[in-house]
Amino acid sequence: MTPFDTMSTHRSDVRGASDGNTGLKEALFIYNLPFNDLLHRAHTIHRSNFDPNAVQMSRLLSVKTGGCAEDCGYCSQSAHYPTGVKASKLLEVEHVLSEARKARDGGATRYCMGAAWRSPKDRDMEAITAMVRGVRALGMETCMTLGMLTPQQSARLADAGLDYYNHNIDTSERFYSEIITTRSFVDRLETLANVREAGIKVCAGGILGMGETVDDRVSMLVTLANLPMPPESVPINMLIPIPGSMLANAQPINPIDFVRTVALARILMPTSYVRLSAGRTDMSDETQALCFFVGANSIFVGETLLTADNPGEDRDAALFRRLGLRGEQLEPIV
Repeated sequence: MTPFDTMSTHRSDVRGASDGNTGLKEALFIYNLPFNDLLHRAHTIHRSNFDPNAVQMSRLLSVKTGGCAEDCGYCSQSAHYPTGVKASKLLEVEHVLSEARKARDGGATRYCMGAAWRSPKDRDMEAITAMVRGVRALGMETCMTLGMLTPQQSARLADAGLDYYNHNIDTSERFYSEIITTRSFVDRLETLANVREAGIKVCAGGILGMGETVDDRVSMLVTLANLPMPPESVPINMLIPIPGSMLANAQPINPIDFVRTVALARILMPTSYVRLSAGRTDMSDETQALCFFVGANSIFVGETLLTADNPGEDRDAALFRRLGLRGEQLEPIV
């Protein structure tokens, strides 16, 4: 009997552990399964929860770029590093809605808006909530990423109808301080708790290729899976080394290790959307195909991802045709 045969395919494998260390050990066991066993297991779980040939198409717009006070070592928008990205003001609401209409007409069903802030100021909340209401009126799911949120700000976004809030934990708690010093790992979890308490769905994931160990990658996913309610959306980013940033010379992650991490995310969080986010321009079609097979079922479309490059729609369309994939259709928002 193989290790695959002896392991259940349910989330209880890691969530039923008596403590976090045991959960990590079990998750590492799954991560290190023979590759074909891991692929089979992840795909089986994915197929039992989602249409395996449908991919959610999301569009991301930077509504306020650059000048961020945080020192995240991977980020082009941090004011701490000479990345060449200039600070800009918050975009006008109608400009954002115009871009959202274009995204909807291009097939996107989810619209994500990001601002390079440590946290939003109260004076910005009126414009931000207007963007949420406007995008929802277009029939699209809404997502915001604005940095840390208070309970009061979370409640205002919920009242405006925000569907998802993105706030990545980035990496493991152990490795976190090697990448960011201006806010703590606990700060990240507190914002996620505030968002969840307000009734907004959580979008939280991390970045691979920052110099972390396999244990760090697995620990990050175990942390997310063991939240009181796992995130409904889990973005998995491949680091884009930004010239001038602290991680400009980081060594790329091995593609097989990347696929293993995506597979583990699907196994630990069976009903969450797992999104291939940053770094797809450096992924081969074969790597992306394996990621879709093991459970990735969401991507960002368009040529720009905040300030970084993203595969153009023509390239994505060609890949989807080769793989027999299609964009997921969204149920009407009421």
